[in-house]
Amino acid sequence: MNSVASILVHVDALPRSRMRLELAQTLAQRLDAAVQALYAVMPTVLEETTPFADNGVFMPGMLETDFQRRDLARALVDAAQGDGTHVRWAELSPLHALYPGFVHECFHHDLVVLGQYDGSDPAGAGVPPDFVPSVVVDSGKPVLVVPWAGDFDDVGHRVLIAWKPTREATRALSAVLPLLQPGATVHVAGWDCDPEEIRLFLLRHGIEATCSRERAAEVRVGEDVLSRAADLNADLLVMGCYGHTRARELLLGGATRTVLTSMTLPVLMAH
Repeated sequence: MNSVASILVHVDALPRSRMRLELAQTLAQRLDAAVQALYAVMPTVLEETTPFADNGVFMPGMLETDFQRRDLARALVDAAQGDGTHVRWAELSPLHALYPGFVHECFHHDLVVLGQYDGSDPAGAGVPPDFVPSVVVDSGKPVLVVPWAGDFDDVGHRVLIAWKPTREATRALSAVLPLLQPGATVHVAGWDCDPEEIRLFLLRHGIEATCSRERAAEVRVGEDVLSRAADLNADLLVMGCYGHTRARELLLGGATRTVLTSMTLPVLMAH
């Protein structure tokens, strides 16, 4: 039985959606999985900070913006159809709230592909800054986050696993197994913990891994993880996502926040 039979890809109107789609299609071909693109953004009227008149005078322009965004996203998905794996289109109704609507759809898939928040063009997407961590924390699904800059046509050849003896890291470790390429180079790094403890687990799955025990100040773990990934020329970072919600506020661990902000390679996260 294929452990990844369906991949959900979030799309918006920004061109980087095409990169996520192409990466998802590459994985789908290797895993014999289906791909669904889900267009889900905040309606413009909810992003608008300037109060509009009771007579709705600004509403037509806002609706036109929403239609344009949707058409751009659909065009990106249509353009990706010739890349080998068919991508099914779906869209979240504006009547559904973004977070619960998207998370509910995640329940029906094995892997979710999201894009890193692009702070250079926030107005063009309709995607809030906390969308990615909120989906990781609330969906219970492994999430592959693709940076907003760079080219990433495949993952799983050179993998860094940021190990920690926690539920989150364990879930991320299990989630990466089907994504590893045959003969992949895998390195397990533990920050102030012994990564050797999972060597036998990986050997049982036919994976020969090297291990290193790292030391870092608590406030620098995120930076050190990314630096280690660069040293190894990794094409995929695997780690737990540490955070929780409280009274509608998302609280993230320092390393998670740093990686999501400064990532330079795709990151597979699980909560």
